Amino acid sequence: MERDEDLIEALRPDAEDAAAAAEPARPSETARNAESLDEEDNTLRPGFVRRVVEALEAGDDETVYNLVEPLHPADIADLFELIDRDDRVALARAISDLLGGEVFAELNDYVREYLVDELEPEEVAELAEQMETDDAVALIEDMDEEDQQAVLAEMEPEDRAAIESALSYPEETAGRLMSRDLIAVPEAMTVGDLIDYMRRDDGLPTEFWEVFIVDPKHHPIGTCSLSWILRAPRSVPLADVMKRDQTLIPVTMDQEEVALRFQKYALISAAVVDESGRLVGQITVDDIVHIIQEEASEDILRLSGAGDGDINEPILLTVRTRLTWLVVNLATAMLAASVVGMFQGAISRFALLAVLMPIVSGMGGNAGTQTLAVVVRALATNQLTSSNTVRMILRELRIAATNGTALGLLVGSATALLFANPLLGTVIGAAMVINNLVAGLAGIMVPVTLDRLKVDPAVSSAVFVTMATDVMGFFSFLGLAVLSGLAG
Repeated sequence: MERDEDLIEALRPDAEDAAAAAEPARPSETARNAESLDEEDNTLRPGFVRRVVEALEAGDDETVYNLVEPLHPADIADLFELIDRDDRVALARAISDLLGGEVFAELNDYVREYLVDELEPEEVAELAEQMETDDAVALIEDMDEEDQQAVLAEMEPEDRAAIESALSYPEETAGRLMSRDLIAVPEAMTVGDLIDYMRRDDGLPTEFWEVFIVDPKHHPIGTCSLSWILRAPRSVPLADVMKRDQTLIPVTMDQEEVALRFQKYALISAAVVDESGRLVGQITVDDIVHIIQEEASEDILRLSGAGDGDINEPILLTVRTRLTWLVVNLATAMLAASVVGMFQGAISRFALLAVLMPIVSGMGGNAGTQTLAVVVRALATNQLTSSNTVRMILRELRIAATNGTALGLLVGSATALLFANPLLGTVIGAAMVINNLVAGLAGIMVPVTLDRLKVDPAVSSAVFVTMATDVMGFFSFLGLAVLSGLAG
C-alpha cells in the first residue's frame, strides 16, 4: 500500500510528545457538556463531530486541537471512528501530540490498523512501550511476521520479552489477555514490610487492587486486597491476613471461559499461572468488560452470518464474509425448493397450498430461531452442560408442543373459517404442530451437537436450523394435504 507522508508525519511522536502522551488526558467538565459529550449516553454529540470536521476541511488545525484537547483518550478514539476515513489523516496531523498509547489502545481494530500501517517500526515500538502489555500485544499481533519482528527489534529488551512471551500463546487466551504488571511478595513479609516495599520501589505498578502472595517457587498461595493492607497493623504477618482461596487462571484458558469465571466468582483480578503453576501475570476486570462485550457481539453476529459486523471493516471483506453464508443459505433454500417440487402436482390442483405453505415454514423458522438463541446463550454461559442436556431437550420440546398447539389451533381455525374448508384448517394446524416440534428439536440439537464436535455453535447453527424448519414445514403441510385427499 502507498504510504501517506502526511499521516506518517502526523503520527510520528518526538520524545517530548511521547512523554506528554504517556499521561492520559482526563475529561474536564467543559468536555462533558453540550459542546462535546451527550451526558445521557456518553457519546460525542453530532454537532461537536460536525464542528471538528468543518475545522478540518477549513484547514484550521488550531480550532481542531482546542476542540479535541479536553477529551478523554477513549473519546478521541471514538472521534476517529466517527469521521470519514479521508478525514482521519488531517485529524491525526492536527492533534499529533495527543496521539499517545492511551488513544491507540482504545481505537477500533480496523482504524488502528489503518493508522499503524503508515508508521515506521520504531514509531510503533515507541507507542507500544507506552501501553500495558495486553494493549501492546493487541497493537502488534495483527501485523505480518516481518513487521512484528521489525517493531520488536526497536523495543527495550524487557518490553520485547514480555510481548514475545504473550505472542507465543494462542489468540483469545489468557496468555494474550493478561498483564505482567503486578505485585508479588513472599508470605514471610509483614504488612509493614509490604507497605515500605511498595513505597520504596518506583518500578512497581501504579494501579492495582490486590497483592499476590507467592511461595519460594513463585507459585501463588494467596492474595491481599489493598483494603486489608491499609487496615491491618504493621506488625501482622501477611500469612495471617491473606486470602488463601483464590481463582487461578491457566495461561491457555480461552478468554470466554476467563470471563465466565470473573462473572461467577465476582472477581476484580485473578492470577494467571503457567503449566508448572508459576505466577506469570494477572487479568483485571477492566479487560473482562471488553471481552464480555466482544464475545456477546460476536455470537450475535455469527448467528446471522454477518462476520465481524464492524462498520469500519473494509467493504470487500464484509462482502466476502456475508456472501459466503448467503451462498450456503442458497444451497439450503434449493433443498427446501426441491421438497416443494415433489408436490407441484398437488399445488397445481389446489392453489391455496402455495398461498398457505410459507406460513408453516415461516412460523417454524421463527420458533427455531428463538430456541437457538436461548441454547447458544446457555452454552456460552455454561448454563447448558452435559449434565442437564436431556432436561433442556425435554423442556424445549414441551415449549414447542405448547406453542405449536396454540398456533395450530389459531391458524387452523382462521383458515377453516376464511376459506370455508375445515379439512384445510386441520391440515395446516397439524403441520404447524409438527414443524414447531421440529423447530424446537433442531434449535437445541444442532448447537449442542456442534458444541460437542468443538465447533462454535454460533457460526453455523442458524443455517441448519432454518433448513430443517423449511424442509419439514413444506413436507409436513404438503404431505398431509396429499394424504388427506385435499389435493387429490
